[in-house]
Amino acid sequence: MSAVTDELAEGRTEDPGLPVHIDTTRPHQARVYDYWLGGKDNFAVDREAAERALTAYPGLRRGVRAQRAFLANAVGYLTSTAGVRQFLDIGTGIPTANNTHEVAHAADPDARVVYVDNDPVVLAHARALLIGSRAGTTSYLDADLRDTGKILTEAAAHLDFSQPIGVLLIGILQLIPDEDDPRGIVARLMEAVPPGSWLAIFHPASDILADQIREVARQVSVRAATPTTLRAKTEITRFFDGLDLLEPGLVQVHRWRPGSPAPDMGDDVPGYAGLARKP
Repeated sequence: MSAVTDELAEGRTEDPGLPVHIDTTRPHQARVYDYWLGGKDNFAVDREAAERALTAYPGLRRGVRAQRAFLANAVGYLTSTAGVRQFLDIGTGIPTANNTHEVAHAADPDARVVYVDNDPVVLAHARALLIGSRAGTTSYLDADLRDTGKILTEAAAHLDFSQPIGVLLIGILQLIPDEDDPRGIVARLMEAVPPGSWLAIFHPASDILADQIREVARQVSVRAATPTTLRAKTEITRFFDGLDLLEPGLVQVHRWRPGSPAPDMGDDVPGYAGLARKP
């Protein structure tokens, strides 16, 4: 376990502004993902859920890595080709390689990034992100995706909402059940940003390797505070209503490349990715 998770689990932290309690009795998706990616910021309950999911679908780690690659590819495209210099990354998870600010700052050191999450372990890592980035360019908000009003209000202190913004919802919408109106949440976010802004989404699929991914979702959701809601391609496509999808459109995550699909190797990864522009 890392020093950050150790401190939080014991109720210790050097910064009084950081959360001092973390529930180690329930798995949390951010920490489960951290384990799948080889990280150390997870607890026994997270590792148990992660291993059960791997038993159900041994190819799971490939999909998780493809999700991270999509994030880097999308941010790289937006900074280098589309000229976007601001990002709102909601549900960012525990920092790993090729974080949004790292990719964006490679193109422009003055690019601004606001990270949003509500997990204490993720928020604790904000210290390292803020210290390691150019002063004033990276910020962190403690908020739930459902609270779009808080997110937009606080993000406006760091981002210029008169200029295009890249909204990143990578592996987060599956944690919003249908009764909480995820399409309405996405619509409110995109209504608040100006024309020329972009939306990037990765979402686990219910219609690819259906039996295996359904068991993965069940194993991760067991005892978790937030269950996983899988969706089919037609449902995920609706999140982009009113936006112009960049080619190749909404495709399996490992086949997404800006402008054209990756070569088809004949395999499947149960998750969809897409990037779209607000006209």
